[in-house]
Amino acid sequence: MSTLKPRPTSPRNLNLNLTVYRAFPATPNHVWSPFVNKLELRLRLDSIPYSLGVGNPRQAPRGKIPYIITSSLPPSSSSSLPSSSSSSSPSSPENSILEDTTLITQHLIKSGILTDLNARLSPAGRAQDLAVRSLLEDKLYFYQTRERWVDNFHAMREGVLGGGVVEPFALRVIVGNLAFRGVTKMLWGQGAGRYTDEEAAGMKGEVWEGLSALLEESRTRREKKQGGDGPFWVLGRDEPTEADATVYGFVVAALVCDAAPESRKIVRSYPVLVDYARRIHEAYFSDYGMWDEKS
Repeated sequence: MSTLKPRPTSPRNLNLNLTVYRAFPATPNHVWSPFVNKLELRLRLDSIPYSLGVGNPRQAPRGKIPYIITSSLPPSSSSSLPSSSSSSSPSSPENSILEDTTLITQHLIKSGILTDLNARLSPAGRAQDLAVRSLLEDKLYFYQTRERWVDNFHAMREGVLGGGVVEPFALRVIVGNLAFRGVTKMLWGQGAGRYTDEEAAGMKGEVWEGLSALLEESRTRREKKQGGDGPFWVLGRDEPTEADATVYGFVVAALVCDAAPESRKIVRSYPVLVDYARRIHEAYFSDYGMWDEKS
């Protein structure tokens, strides 16, 4: 387990002991999960130090990645979840377990650990922020899941189950096949699995095209107002909103995931998407390895 201290901490964070479990090696690199990348940026936007753990979905109460364990959260009956893998009570301040990046963020805001990035937004601004997050998390995610688990199954299986995660190989094949069946069933029920390859690719490309248009406008606005090469934010404001954590998480996941070559190609076809991620990476993830610029 590695400990990350990305930025100077404020007094309210000094006693925080928080570990992010990613289901990927605890190395200073971005991972294939957009939600892991989202959560890590969200913590760094508020200068929250955290440690990395590997973990796996079976250890999470709801079976979701990422999840966090923190020893300084106040008890919350609505957000602290029971754990079947911990001997101590996760609902106590000594061992609070939280899942789902949106619920994690909401709980940390209510606990006074994170600031509310959307506090100064108007109701219309909040709606815009929610729309951007929903476009990626509730639409694009399923087409990317299809690309990874259906179109590039073997690369995805080895990427998430290989490297000693599931051994021997015969067991990895079994686990991978079970995952494939579960994913295809989910995609059919959700709808993303019912389209032709061409239709699915078109819907995926439409999301990235729309997002790039937003970011082009935001970058132009920042350069006119501030200049320089610092981060620009998806809603065109001087400071980030909650949507930026989501956008960054998805862009970076597309750039680093070897099981989604089509998404990587699409993202690279819009230089503003890569520029957006690069600027944030340089400002908040200087301790992390950069994605391969040539891949």
